[in-house]
Amino acid sequence: MSATTSSSQSTFDACLQSLSANLTTDEQQTQMLRCISNTIDETKSGVDAFYLIYAASLVFFMQAGFAMVCAGSVRLKNLQNTMLKNLLDACGAALGFYTVGYAFAWGSSYPGIKVDNDELTFAGLSNFFLSDLDQKAFWLFQFSFAATSATIVAGALAERSQMLAYLLYSTALTAFVYPIVVHSIWTPNGFLSSFNANPLLGIGVIDYAGSLVVHVTGGQTALIAAHVLGARKGRFHEIDGRRIAKDFPGHSIALKMLGVFILWFG
Repeated sequence: MSATTSSSQSTFDACLQSLSANLTTDEQQTQMLRCISNTIDETKSGVDAFYLIYAASLVFFMQAGFAMVCAGSVRLKNLQNTMLKNLLDACGAALGFYTVGYAFAWGSSYPGIKVDNDELTFAGLSNFFLSDLDQKAFWLFQFSFAATSATIVAGALAERSQMLAYLLYSTALTAFVYPIVVHSIWTPNGFLSSFNANPLLGIGVIDYAGSLVVHVTGGQTALIAAHVLGARKGRFHEIDGRRIAKDFPGHSIALKMLGVFILWFG
């Protein structure tokens, strides 16, 4: 039982008015305490949801920062191509993480809950397409990190990848690669998780603010992609048998600085 309060009415007054006159004093006290407890629980759930949405907004706003850094760092002729790829990051990440990514990462799990069994799982196996998921705000929060991990690669592939290939990459990363890393480290049943009953080496992996799960995953992917694609056309040429690098300066220092400040804020 809980009481709905108006802006001018306290929780105590609302619960007091909801008491039944037919109850004994002890029963009224019990009902009063239950009413206040339920109201506090509802308020806590609302505050938690608001904070997750707020935090997700800050993290997702970093997409604009990455886009500005990339825009200022490429040549003017490739600006439109680079901007579209940054947009595809968010689109591909949303598609991949909505369909199967969240399920592989979190399926029926929640962060910070230490489990009593030592069962280790490779991936989650529920909540595909967000089915039976009550915490939609938590999905939004996790999606913002998945999109951030994907967009880290954008700068490494600037000016040398096709649109379709980039969309497929961002979808694949957020649908399978990134979720497996998340499940291994952040969920209670991950083999590297510090929340497992028997954590690795007695401690497990303690990830600080996504520095490993988000940034190392994106950074390693960027390194592999840059190695596969190689340098941009015309970047190097030979003079007297020596390999000389040609300077490809970015077209806007202002955009790069704007991107840096946005990333600092996020």
